[in-house]
Amino acid sequence: SAIKNSNLNLPPRRITLNLAPADLPKNGSGFDLAMAVSLLLASKQIAAIPQNSAFLGELGLDGTTRPIPGILSATQFCKETGITELYVSASVAPQAALIKGINIYPVNDLFELYRHLIGEKIILPIMPTRLDSSVTTAEIDLNEIYGQAQAKRAIEIAASGNHNILMSGPPGSGKSMLAKALVGLLPAPTYSEALEITKIHSVAGVTDNSIVSNRPYRNPHHTASNIALIGGGQWPKPGEISLAHRGVLFLDELPEFPRSVLEVLRQPLEEGRVTISRANSSQVYPAKFLLVAAQNPCPCGYSGDPDMACSCSPAQVQRYGSKISGPLLDRLDLVVNV
Repeated sequence: SAIKNSNLNLPPRRITLNLAPADLPKNGSGFDLAMAVSLLLASKQIAAIPQNSAFLGELGLDGTTRPIPGILSATQFCKETGITELYVSASVAPQAALIKGINIYPVNDLFELYRHLIGEKIILPIMPTRLDSSVTTAEIDLNEIYGQAQAKRAIEIAASGNHNILMSGPPGSGKSMLAKALVGLLPAPTYSEALEITKIHSVAGVTDNSIVSNRPYRNPHHTASNIALIGGGQWPKPGEISLAHRGVLFLDELPEFPRSVLEVLRQPLEEGRVTISRANSSQVYPAKFLLVAAQNPCPCGYSGDPDMACSCSPAQVQRYGSKISGPLLDRLDLVVNV
């Protein structure tokens, strides 16, 4: 349909397209542009394609190109395998241009690419994208928080030394607000760190094709599953711990998370990466994050509060605290009462 609607000809016969290697399962729409160019080349509508070139993009039925996830990682791979010219959807071209040493050609539609390949109207490569990561923005500034001197000192230490921290206190004491302020204390990411962050977010498909130049702040709900937290699925994708790479992962109401979900954090916290193994593939995603956790001291939340009386029995308080295992607590460097 894209070829016909671009005023080009589709050979009126059965066509077989081979995506080698055949034994590797493939998913996604990023092959559309390359398959269309192959058809035009096989049907002699274009004479040749540039040497060491590659084509990545989804095609709409009208021939326009659409963005694909993971363009930054794909561009890096193309460069490493000797590709010198990469033709991609125009909307993701600035992100692909972050990789230096490869020419990126923005393609708006299939007919525009056809005219370029026959030499009728040349597409110019875009200039390498400059990354502005001079400022790390935060939703809340630490100066806006009054009181809580001990807790503020604790998150300053956590930010400066990249220490995992657990805050315990009654509802409304400011635990979530302190966690949001912590990301603003972190230094701006370096160029290489910003590339890592953008690659992960691009692969996961959670960006609007922009460049991630700030440290991420992820706050999954306590109903999140193992796969949502560490990644995986039928076609493995990064989870919340990888999306928080080089940033902050905030787990509010920590004891409310299922214990099986919390236990999967132990290995990534130790190694800084997570390995997703499936029957047909194995993926390794980076997961170097600063863990910030918050909890109430008991089920009702008011154990030890000077103003509100606690309605929980000692057994309930003990059972509530035991939901977090010793090995996980051992990986939390700071524990502070708020």
